[in-house]
Amino acid sequence: MKKVSLFFFAVILLADPVMVYSQRRPGRQITIKLASMVPANTPWGTALNRMASEWSAATNGEVRMQIYPNGTQGTEADVLQKLNMNVIQAAVFTSFGLRKIVPEILTVSCPLLIRNDEELTAVFDVIKPELEAKINSQNYYSMALVRGGWVKIFSKEPVFVPSDLKRMKVGSDPEEPAMMAAFKSMGYQVVPVSTNRTLIALNGGTIDAVYVSPIASAGMQFFGVAKNMSTVNIAPFLGGIVINKHTWETIPEQHRAAILRITRRIGTEIEISLAQLESDAINTMTKHGLVINDLNSQQKQEWYDDLEKVIPILLGGDTFDRDTYDKIDRIVKTYRSGR
Repeated sequence: MKKVSLFFFAVILLADPVMVYSQRRPGRQITIKLASMVPANTPWGTALNRMASEWSAATNGEVRMQIYPNGTQGTEADVLQKLNMNVIQAAVFTSFGLRKIVPEILTVSCPLLIRNDEELTAVFDVIKPELEAKINSQNYYSMALVRGGWVKIFSKEPVFVPSDLKRMKVGSDPEEPAMMAAFKSMGYQVVPVSTNRTLIALNGGTIDAVYVSPIASAGMQFFGVAKNMSTVNIAPFLGGIVINKHTWETIPEQHRAAILRITRRIGTEIEISLAQLESDAINTMTKHGLVINDLNSQQKQEWYDDLEKVIPILLGGDTFDRDTYDKIDRIVKTYRSGR
């Protein structure tokens, strides 16, 4: 599943010998290196720059953030390894990076389990504190956990029901094996294609469709070839800012509350800006030829019924956590019954 995360570039060498952390001696500056997969000119990037400035102001310059955007520190797996080695001290992760810390997180993105923003809010209110507690129980500290948007189907030909998509070759990033396994289990013809090769694969006929966020489709120009977008929400995805626990505990106690408050407020602002950006991306793509495949209630139900057939398979391995799935399922069913 593609994350607003879907922006990746080559690894660069860390250059200058920055003091990463220090003993708590008066006047000693702590520099926290933060890696981000997204470009600096996105809502995430702009917000991170603002966060760095506010951290410095709130701590009288004692805590400084140095941001490495654009995926310059490698893939999310590379970044996690560097975080564990303290080469970097903090990072922005998508659901897939967070899954390597807490596997249950990916279950929030189980296809077609959560269907709309209202259901996601109901689920997130309950499950967010639990997920953050699980992150914090390891060698990390969750600074912010936010909703990143929705994954949708973009295809060369219209897709209204599952059988439409099952006739097509669907591109899937091999960096996300859990989602590849899920879509294969659901009967789709999945073709492994790295994100930076997706547009080439669409143009060349290697694939006919891709599941991706509207923001990514607009930014990477997938919609220029895959000119149809189905309105069914395939899955939500999350984003998070995580710091390694060693660094968090190195920050003087008198600064931690302010830093956490700033980060979580900016996380909320990011959620709002991403929702608006997704809407703007769809509007812009529509003006440039994107066709919206607007599903009726019966067509949407076909997707939900199709998922029900493969739930035992999806929960039978290590793709999605059964307990987390059951909890989310109960929440959404309770929400639907009360509408």
